[in-house]
Amino acid sequence: MELFYTTEVDGQFCQFDEVESGHMVKVLRHKVGDKIFVVDGRGSRYSCELLDASPKHAQARVLTVDNLWGAHDYRLTLGVCPTKNNDRYEWFAEKATEIGVDGIVPLIGEHSERRIFKKERVSRILVSAMKQSLKAQLPEIRDAVSVEEFIEEVREDRGSLKLIAYCFEGEKERISIKQALEDYSGRSVIVLIGPEGDFSVREAELAVEAGFIPVHLGNSRLRTETAAVTAAEAAYFRYM
Repeated sequence: MELFYTTEVDGQFCQFDEVESGHMVKVLRHKVGDKIFVVDGRGSRYSCELLDASPKHAQARVLTVDNLWGAHDYRLTLGVCPTKNNDRYEWFAEKATEIGVDGIVPLIGEHSERRIFKKERVSRILVSAMKQSLKAQLPEIRDAVSVEEFIEEVREDRGSLKLIAYCFEGEKERISIKQALEDYSGRSVIVLIGPEGDFSVREAELAVEAGFIPVHLGNSRLRTETAAVTAAEAAYFRYM
């Protein structure tokens, strides 16, 4: 199924930007009268008829709407420190979108090697991953914040299951993320994943004091991006 993306939907008509219009008309050769499917990034899929096959500003008429199309019935927020190699972070964001994630928060930790994060390219990757995986909800990707700032932001969130995955051996008792998810009866999960150098002791202590549960992701030592995808998969299999 081909999916096209636009935020310009007024209930009756969809307008497309030059990138999406060009792909629709020049690459896929759609013509006036063709039936197309459109997602808005807010959870709805539209069945439409193409009215204007301009490669710069195509337009379609909405025929039917499916709300919450391709949605999952839990909310997952991943706070993940940017990796030294940008490509690895982009890979994580793409795969997490395909699996199911609602929010991605780039975190700058005390041990972070990359302290600047530009979200524009990642945002484009998320759109492509959303369409490829047959979803209509686009994950929110935030501007980067410090680990401490994000911990304080969610400190008073008593309803979500808050988890921190880190590698300090023997300092604190940890349970598996699988067990933590199975013991939780709600459907809102926040997971923190550290940088290549892991969270600092201070950051881990702040998180635990704010209600985060220390968890491990298995016996293997995982890269940041692999750990984040593993966390997304754990939530997916818990609620599927």
